[in-house]
Amino acid sequence: MQLSPVLVDLAQYPFTRLDEWKAEARGRGIELIDFGMGDPREMTPRFIRDALVAGLTDISSYPRATGLRELREAIAGWIGRRFGVEADPATEIVPTLGSKEAIFSFAQVAVGERRLVAIPEPAYPVYERGALFAGADVVTVPLSEESGWLPDLDSFTAWDELALCWTCYPNNPTGAVAPLSFYEELAARAREHGFLLCSDEAYSELWFDEPPASALEVEDRENVVAFNTLSKRSSMTGYRSGFVCASAAVCDGLRKCRPTVGTAPQEFVQRASVAAWDDDAHVEGVRALYRRKRDVVLPALLDGGLSLSGSEATFYLWVEIGDSEMFARRLLEHGIVVAPGSFFGPAGEGYARFALVPTQAECERAAAILRDVLR
Repeated sequence: MQLSPVLVDLAQYPFTRLDEWKAEARGRGIELIDFGMGDPREMTPRFIRDALVAGLTDISSYPRATGLRELREAIAGWIGRRFGVEADPATEIVPTLGSKEAIFSFAQVAVGERRLVAIPEPAYPVYERGALFAGADVVTVPLSEESGWLPDLDSFTAWDELALCWTCYPNNPTGAVAPLSFYEELAARAREHGFLLCSDEAYSELWFDEPPASALEVEDRENVVAFNTLSKRSSMTGYRSGFVCASAAVCDGLRKCRPTVGTAPQEFVQRASVAAWDDDAHVEGVRALYRRKRDVVLPALLDGGLSLSGSEATFYLWVEIGDSEMFARRLLEHGIVVAPGSFFGPAGEGYARFALVPTQAECERAAAILRDVLR
């Protein structure tokens, strides 16, 4: 039997390694507090769960790739309230099965004669993997602390070869944010050189000081494709509900492709999603929750002599340390799970990512352990 050569050559998904480390530690009787995966463990708000139950019907049918009209309208309403942007729910919004699958599969829709996909580094691994499985070529655009974890657009020269250029702000893993001026400049280059600016905005609602900008806010968004999700905003990772907002032409391509692979949330999930997008009050509570956790864990790290980098938004703390895997292994021996920065690419070496997803009580216990270990 022969497998896909892309799959054969692909390195192990980094968080699979982290799972293996955790299993080994548990096997030695170590009780873990897991800051490794960005998977919220907070309760999904009751009104969303109630909407899910109310959406259950006696007969179950295949969900349509276009999504429910009510869901597209709820998403458009949220985009309007949050960013002041008018998106046509009929032509410019496609509901997706979370944002991960939409990000992974997008290159299959949008890579044509041009085969080059630019991805930031360090970065979420799925941008690269989706491009490779689509047969595209990948070029990395390095991010650094010195540049505020923004790419140096003037140092990149292959604009005319690009099909897609990925960004992620607020950034995973660094927590950095991008100003609207950055999106304006990159969108202008996208229009001039004929590629798509693909903006992963999964963390747009997790901020501490000022609401982050969206690529959708640029003056001309013809070449902009934004991806968002309820996973982090509404503690709904298991529901798998997100959306793509783009031009009618791009969304037409998605609607043509997606029925082939059947990727749309179940209708009862879509009903719950309508309730979630329609309500902004619960998100304020989510932000307050992560602020409280941050206020507990961050001082313990700083007291231990570590430096914080980026981290203006998201529920991540991006901390400058020494050898990233050695640091992660050291903390694991004391029951603290973190993601080594090297898991996100070579530029992540020297850093570690703390995802503030454990409970408040676990964060307080972890802070005490960190103060003891790092002193």
